[in-house]
Amino acid sequence: MFLELIAVFVAGFVGAGLMMALSALTGRRLPRWIVPVGAGAAMLIAGIATEYSWYGRTAQSARDKGLSIAQTVENSALWRPWTYIYPLTDRFVAVDTASPLKNTETEGLYLVKLYFYGRWRSNQIVQVMVDCAGYRRADPVLGDGSPPLWRDVGPDDPVVRTVCAEV
Repeated sequence: MFLELIAVFVAGFVGAGLMMALSALTGRRLPRWIVPVGAGAAMLIAGIATEYSWYGRTAQSARDKGLSIAQTVENSALWRPWTYIYPLTDRFVAVDTASPLKNTETEGLYLVKLYFYGRWRSNQIVQVMVDCAGYRRADPVLGDGSPPLWRDVGPDDPVVRTVCAEV
């Protein structure tokens, strides 16, 4: 986050410098307000670029750790009107399919870790059981060792589909 802030400031200085150079090349015929406008535009573009590149960088890092991306969440916001044209991916769920724990008593039952990634949020790890034969998932209810809550989610559930395809 701190490095992104530094990158935005550097982009502002570069934008202002480019406008100053353009003004000098035209013999100072450009209005003086072009320099701060160039700095602001460069900062805005740098901020938008880091927002949109977050998912690609973070998803690649997750894949490098052996995780499979199960689901992404795209958002649009009023204060970012460009997201209505091209939505911004700011959350995703990754599944650790490299090391699932297979149930020895029940065929097709696996215990896997889900990694919840979010922009400007701390990552969370949750263990869930997936029944590939019954297309259901057991989400932890209280996290205190109590029995899990089984949900019939069907074969189209992103977590079930990812786990059952990868194991």
